[in-house]
Amino acid sequence: MERGRRKIRVGVVVSDARDKTVTVEVRDSKRHPKYGKTVPVRKRFHAHDEANDAHVGDKVRIVETRPLSKSKHWRVDEIVERAR
Repeated sequence: MERGRRKIRVGVVVSDARDKTVTVEVRDSKRHPKYGKTVPVRKRFHAHDEANDAHVGDKVRIVETRPLSKSKHWRVDEIVERAR
C-alpha cells in the first residue's frame, strides 16, 4: 500500500534567523469568487532545514512532512536557485 502523496511547494526564503528553520513565502494567484479578477495570494510556511543551507533570497522546494514542532510541518527538499 502506497503512502499518501505529499504536497510540494516552491517559494522564496524570507527569513533564516532561527536554527534549522527557514520561513518560505509561496506566491500564487487566484481568481476572486465574485468578480473574477485575478488576485495575488501569498502564504508563509516554516520549513525544517537540517543543514542550515538555505539563506534569504534562495528559491527552494519544500515538501509536506509530519509535524516537527508547533508551526513546522514542512521541510526543505532542495535549493532550486541561489540568491545572487
